[in-house]
Amino acid sequence: MKMIIPKIIQDQKVVVPGSKSISHRMLICASLCSGISQIENLLESEDIKWTMNALASFGAEIEKINTACVRVRGFGGAPHPCEKEIYLGNSGTSMRLLAGIAALGTTEYVLTGDRRMCERPMTELLDALRHLGIHAVSPGGKGTPPVRICGGRRQGGKVSLDCSKSSQYLSSLLMAGAFMTEGLDISLEGPPVSSPYIDLTLDIMKKFQVAAHCIHSRLYRVPGQQPYSPGEFFVEPDLSNAGYFWALGAITGRMISVKNISRNSLQGDLKQVGILEQMGCTVKIEENEIGVCGKELTGIDIDMSDTPDAVPAIAVVAAFARGKTRITNIRHLREKECDRIDAVSSQLLKMRISVTQGEDFLEIIGGSPQGARIETFNDHRIAMAFSIPGLIIPGMEIENETCVEKSFPNYWDIFDAL
Repeated sequence: MKMIIPKIIQDQKVVVPGSKSISHRMLICASLCSGISQIENLLESEDIKWTMNALASFGAEIEKINTACVRVRGFGGAPHPCEKEIYLGNSGTSMRLLAGIAALGTTEYVLTGDRRMCERPMTELLDALRHLGIHAVSPGGKGTPPVRICGGRRQGGKVSLDCSKSSQYLSSLLMAGAFMTEGLDISLEGPPVSSPYIDLTLDIMKKFQVAAHCIHSRLYRVPGQQPYSPGEFFVEPDLSNAGYFWALGAITGRMISVKNISRNSLQGDLKQVGILEQMGCTVKIEENEIGVCGKELTGIDIDMSDTPDAVPAIAVVAAFARGKTRITNIRHLREKECDRIDAVSSQLLKMRISVTQGEDFLEIIGGSPQGARIETFNDHRIAMAFSIPGLIIPGMEIENETCVEKSFPNYWDIFDAL
């Protein structure tokens, strides 16, 4: 339990650690190389630890050089056999991205995780892998982990994929597709959720000299038999985590800037600054720095299908805004570390804020939030989002505050120093 004490917040600048999404993808691409890569500013968190452990099980040699810097000797796209189950905690990103890598092996791999991970969907990705001739099953019959995957067939070709629950299915196939004899032509059955993360995957593959193309919004192509090239890489700061500090600027009326951020970042959560600007904030964009300062906040209607990780923070800001904020197209939030639609709704209600939830939306009527004991549901983003109001209203307590270690282990150090 962490009790948060209100304090006077001044204009300030903060530094957040490397992007979780980029860290996962760079580690995987480096492991797919033949040769040695170095990755700087790698996020050190629980989820990244699960990905590193799994890649080591596949045959990668990962050595920590110093704080946030690792050296990776890859296995050249040929994963080694692993007789033990590969445990991935509650890291959905690890599970989905690594399923495609497991499909490159010639022996069976069992990917599993904690109780919540074993409730999260994998059916659509498993179906696509089977269509490509790869043994990929959920022994429980529910399309959820644990999953058993055995490759041995690298022909590739054409495949149809449903990305309505996760864009990570597509990213998984894209990264593995470079090793297929015929490459992959991936047709999407409908619009993908979180599409900026697909662009992020394509960009990181390009950094490793692997070509993959968006032919149009429903068709992606990866030419086959492409090697990943090792090199030296840098992980830019995590804009999902930057969003909590921008939210702080929004509700305090102070200019809170996050350093080392480019306005040209491909991370989808850069869109948070535009959302906050629509709500009445002033946004300051300078070279390698972006800041947010709130004024008179007003509720808005906003589609957040592409920025799901930002929903808890934006919902908390909406609690301080005049009028109604409607956040739509977020059905996939029900399949995250917890049911985030229900979690956000229930905790705002504790703070005496009027909230209505639907299958794929939240409606929040801004008011005068009151202090409350926040249940995190072991979800890092719930803990961080609901910590922010505690700096200006009394009585905020965060249960299971250590869950932030999943993505931002030093969050409370930065938070307490504000």
